[in-house]
Amino acid sequence: MMKLLNSYIFWSYERGSIQYDVMVTAILVFIFVGPHFIDFKDRPVTTVPLHSSEVLIKSNSKAPNGDVLFTYEIRAEDLSDTSTDAARRQSLMRVIEPIAGEVSFVSDQPVLDTKGKIVAYDATVSR
Repeated sequence: MMKLLNSYIFWSYERGSIQYDVMVTAILVFIFVGPHFIDFKDRPVTTVPLHSSEVLIKSNSKAPNGDVLFTYEIRAEDLSDTSTDAARRQSLMRVIEPIAGEVSFVSDQPVLDTKGKIVAYDATVSR
């Protein structure tokens, strides 16, 4: 039994043999079927612009009134004032308007890191 286990671990079988085909099949089954039954806990990381000069445009959709909605993600450190809602909206618009032109503010949502700290804001604007 130890010799059989040793030969599988050190892959000592020739190509084309039954043992070789069994090992290759087991590896392929693990690669393609395993993720459906095993939770590897891999999740996408929330993306935040890497440099302070970057603004990430995340999505666009249509508003009920026909306007096009765009979502811009702006790092919290790029905003001059976030003490009140009105000040935060003005700071967001100062960053967005040079990029997007004249737009109307719709809403904003904070983007939190894994520790619950606000790292950015998602600002939705209509055009």
